Amino acid sequence: MLLVIRPAARASGRQATSVTDTARPLDDPIDRLIAAALVGTGAAPSSNSRTRPGCRSRPCRPACGGSKPTASSRASGPLVDPEALGLPLAALIAITPLDHDHECDVPDRLAGLSEIETCHSVAGEDSFVIFVRVSSPTALEALIREIRRRAKVSTRTTVVLQTFFENRAHPVVGADDKQPADKASPP
Repeated sequence: MLLVIRPAARASGRQATSVTDTARPLDDPIDRLIAAALVGTGAAPSSNSRTRPGCRSRPCRPACGGSKPTASSRASGPLVDPEALGLPLAALIAITPLDHDHECDVPDRLAGLSEIETCHSVAGEDSFVIFVRVSSPTALEALIREIRRRAKVSTRTTVVLQTFFENRAHPVVGADDKQPADKASPP
């Protein structure tokens, strides 16, 4: 198997209905490298491509760089099951800088940590919330220590027990009426 992509059943919340609806781990080291490269670039290979990263053939080019996001879009890549990549533990970490004069530096200080998937500036008591994926509770503890050391922050951590949905599609809003495009009446 080349790549374990999160099945539509799991992403949509449906129960798995067949063997192909269940995720399987990536056991082959080459497949794990390909999956990691695809997740890292945010690119998905064409459906008929079974070529490896580094190639220059036309079907492989999306995996070697992909298209750049535009002002109205963001890069979207494959939905690779994190458990298949050995990252079963997800957590939300609320971050508060110890020195509020250097609050703006926090995202830059944490950008090099590959375990961090997203970083959000938030309103409220905390300044930032990050979403992380790691291999174990011990790895989470080490990551939290590294976050505190690099960014000079205090943290509050919430471990994710189960994800019911994520990466949901957003309705396209019509420019004139602020209604979703599929519900807007034709001009």
